[in-house]
Amino acid sequence: MTTEPDMSDRTTMVVGASRGLGRGIAQALAEAGMPVIAVARTEAALEQLAGESEAIRFEVADAADPVVAGALLDRHEPRTLVLVAGATPLMRPLAQQTWETFSVNWQTDVRLAFGWLREVLLKPLAPGSRVIVVTSGAAVAGSPLSGGYAGAKATVRFITAYARDEASRSGLGISFTAVLPRLTPATGLGRPAVKAYAARNRMTEDEYVAAAGPPLTPEIAGAAALELAQADTETLAAEYLLSGGGLKALGDP
Repeated sequence: MTTEPDMSDRTTMVVGASRGLGRGIAQALAEAGMPVIAVARTEAALEQLAGESEAIRFEVADAADPVVAGALLDRHEPRTLVLVAGATPLMRPLAQQTWETFSVNWQTDVRLAFGWLREVLLKPLAPGSRVIVVTSGAAVAGSPLSGGYAGAKATVRFITAYARDEASRSGLGISFTAVLPRLTPATGLGRPAVKAYAARNRMTEDEYVAAAGPPLTPEIAGAAALELAQADTETLAAEYLLSGGGLKALGDP
């Protein structure tokens, strides 16, 4: 019989924990006994989340603010950092976008990933720390109805790889893993996208979701994050696709 590792001394920070996949991740890690610092801008949602578990504390903050990452990493010294936060794109074809709507994920998601991963390397986090960056399956497949979203998420994927390489070259002992979730109707970000792509393909939303296979849920995302947090770092792949069937190392058949 195998026993689960004791994670009670491994503080985890989940950035973007107030809703969707981030909320599911924070809940799963707390249920596994990990002290969780939940970070988001919406205080009411964080208070509700923290009320569900004594293992969850929270920080109300704008994760894209350039001073927030360094301040929170110094204050809490997390051993696991999960970045989930990002902007919700406007679902319109290219010709119906403006530069402002097209670039919203560049201004938020890319800036956020750059700022947090830079601070992880500068501090640096303690050897053995883990960084899990939740980007998007759109980084591989594209997303023609969401402006610059797919390109921004691809850049977040690249930034994660750059940080992994810098940490390795410097002997920091920090692992960096990118997770690329598939589109899901189970989140506030995914529901408008499912509606838009169903209409584009002349399908009902139910037909579109059924054709995509088992939907990804916050609970499945939470289980995946826990799996990555507990895994032997020697067995971790650099990148994973995440679907309703769980994690799959990118490049696996």
